[in-house]
Amino acid sequence: MSEFEARILVADDEEAHCSILARLMREESFEVETVNHGAAALDSITSKEPDVLLLDFKMPGMDGMQVMRSLKEKHPELPVIMITGYADVPGAVEAMRAGAHDYLAKPFNHYEVVRVVRRALAERRLKQTIKHLSAHEQDASHLRQTMGHSDVVARLISDVNLVARSDFSVVIHGETGSGKELVARAIHLASPRTGPFVPVDCGSIPETLLESELFGHERGAFTGAVARKPGKFEVARGGTLFLDEISNMPLGSQAKLLRAIQEKKASPVGAREPIAVDVRLLAASNRDLLELAKTGAFRLDLFFRLNEFTLNIPPLRERREDIPYLAKLFLDKTNRELHKKVEGFSEGAVQKLVAHNWPGNVRQLRSVIRRAVLVADRLINEGHLDIADAEPPVPKPAQNKFRAAWKEVPLKELVRQGTEALEREVIREVLKHTGGNKARAARILKVDYKTIFSKVKHYGIQSGGDTDDER
Repeated sequence: MSEFEARILVADDEEAHCSILARLMREESFEVETVNHGAAALDSITSKEPDVLLLDFKMPGMDGMQVMRSLKEKHPELPVIMITGYADVPGAVEAMRAGAHDYLAKPFNHYEVVRVVRRALAERRLKQTIKHLSAHEQDASHLRQTMGHSDVVARLISDVNLVARSDFSVVIHGETGSGKELVARAIHLASPRTGPFVPVDCGSIPETLLESELFGHERGAFTGAVARKPGKFEVARGGTLFLDEISNMPLGSQAKLLRAIQEKKASPVGAREPIAVDVRLLAASNRDLLELAKTGAFRLDLFFRLNEFTLNIPPLRERREDIPYLAKLFLDKTNRELHKKVEGFSEGAVQKLVAHNWPGNVRQLRSVIRRAVLVADRLINEGHLDIADAEPPVPKPAQNKFRAAWKEVPLKELVRQGTEALEREVIREVLKHTGGNKARAARILKVDYKTIFSKVKHYGIQSGGDTDDER
């Protein structure tokens, strides 16, 4: 909202009424947008939700009632003030029954317009405050319920509650599947911010689209930009922007991100002027960002800007006392989902669960338990647990391959060839172990899926583990 107290959308097909209402709202220091038909109102709300909607009851095409019924499904908390004629009392009653906050009769009483709008704003803010306080009271217990009751989790919850009360940027380190987004959401819920929690997977968005995704774009900014699209910075106004697996973000995009953080402004693609942004930043990575920064793979200045506070989420193998609790949690949820009555685990099954190293962490444990509940009848035993007893062996480097050429090839080139040969063999062996499942191979090798995919393509490795190119 920047310098404005609130944002008001006026939807009325009569230009004169739009002008009057817009002037009244601006005199109250409100930001105002006016549209002349129902479809335009829905488009505007989808792009950027206002704080209050002033909606004319009778408009050509999509009328006010149709607009309200449509937006109440996706924006149930948006207060709608319906504008009616003096003689349209049945319409006003119908609007109130459909969920309108209030109604105004034409011609307008200026003081009444302001009073009704301010009352709607006050009630909206009160509901947001109550909702936030309720979430704040439940954040610690919710995190404990979803992660476990170990001392390690208790210390993590303490740190979450400590940093949540500030507006610090936080870097969350943890292996894939350990619960980084879960912790990020807990920070947001426990913070004073009332805006939304907006996650962005930095590893799944192509570099060419990342800038538009983060900062938005204007209509016509590039081929295919048929309408204005708000970026994640704008969508998260007043709330939290969570940048997941930020180590995958290209260096060029990192520079633009740093500028946006420092200036507190985002520049949509094709826009003439930047827009002010008010977000709290949380970033997560399964790799050490400082080590990446030292090698030049991550901007050091961006790391220091983000790393005002650090949270390290321990892998599941370092808090094995949480495994039985989490297994029972997933069992109960899957029982409800599948309408089954699996009672629990045999002693051998519990021992097998606790002994496993869980390279995929909680995410892997959940998948294993879900499958076990599916195939079990009354009790889950060891045979129902689809987990390997050990990780796949890492092959030894093929040393003899280079002995004949060492006198003719520079050391640097020999090292490069040897490294590539070892990397290729490791990936091929792990893919054999996973039956060609690249996502599972990525989790075992603790790299992201894009890395595995590009390496498989580079080395010509087939899904089953064979290769087209036996170099």
